[in-house]
Amino acid sequence: MAGALTRLQFGSLPIDPPLLLAPMAGISHSPFRRLLAELGGVGLFATEMLSARSLPSENPRLSPFLIRTAAEHPLSYQLLITDPREAAPAVDALAPANPQAIDINLGCPAPRVRCRGGGSRLMQEPERARAVVAAVRRATPLPLSAKIRLGEQLDEAALVEFCRMVEGEGVDLITVHARLRGEPYGRTPRWGWIGMVKQAVGVPVVGNGGIFSVEDARRCLDASGCDGFMVGRGGVVRPWLFAELAAWLDGRPAPLPPARPVLFFRFLTYLEQGLAPERRLGRLKEFTHTFSQTYPFGHTLASSVQASATVEQARTRARRFFLASDPVGLEACG
Repeated sequence: MAGALTRLQFGSLPIDPPLLLAPMAGISHSPFRRLLAELGGVGLFATEMLSARSLPSENPRLSPFLIRTAAEHPLSYQLLITDPREAAPAVDALAPANPQAIDINLGCPAPRVRCRGGGSRLMQEPERARAVVAAVRRATPLPLSAKIRLGEQLDEAALVEFCRMVEGEGVDLITVHARLRGEPYGRTPRWGWIGMVKQAVGVPVVGNGGIFSVEDARRCLDASGCDGFMVGRGGVVRPWLFAELAAWLDGRPAPLPPARPVLFFRFLTYLEQGLAPERRLGRLKEFTHTFSQTYPFGHTLASSVQASATVEQARTRARRFFLASDPVGLEACG
């Protein structure tokens, strides 16, 4: 079935391979995207969730949310938007950053996002969601997507009606995170519900949630018939996952994964090259919290970096962990 999943047409933008990076707070920034670009396999990169209200005051050449390199292409910018009046100023503010697409966050379950009226809260207020999507569509000719969850409870009719509504307001692609708003990441995704959306709309539907391996992607595709995959935490635990998925879709053998310590220190180099000093340690901790799961006793790496007061201290503690847990990989660092 993998052979049937080829290039994805997202409005005027072809996505090849049909593998999308998920917008992840504290993770989907330029240094991490650079790391993924080097490993290959990503068809569309994503930013972190960006506050539409704050965007007009951000400097695209300095902001850690907006800076990018030429390697991070094509790149979709995700908007957290709660008021249709925020749409045009936010889209105008993005112009200097040269986005290839824009995504509207309609699915984030975080309480701080919902209390502002954004993310998954909009799925509970379809008419306000309609106004937001319509306002963004009026503000840009770029390919436009929406990322959703399944809703508050399992209700096929409500889910289908909502997705048809956003399609009718001009969305070119819908990404479905196959969990209810209140379900934790540890809960098995309901991939079959992605298929219900796929059958109901005419735009491409991308499957998201629980994809940590080729086998996960195969099962998601079998259950949903989705047009592509959006990968989040699985691509942080194993940054080479996109390259593995791309090889699977092409019918090629999976590439050998690089040494994990090499990836860790390369990411740290990109942090130091791309972000101001005060922005680095927090993002290193965010990355390490998830990346450490690639090791059986990775909690030791995560906790030691989390307790570090400086980047240099984190570097030293990480090297100590790799020396004990992955000396061969550490040796590859040179």
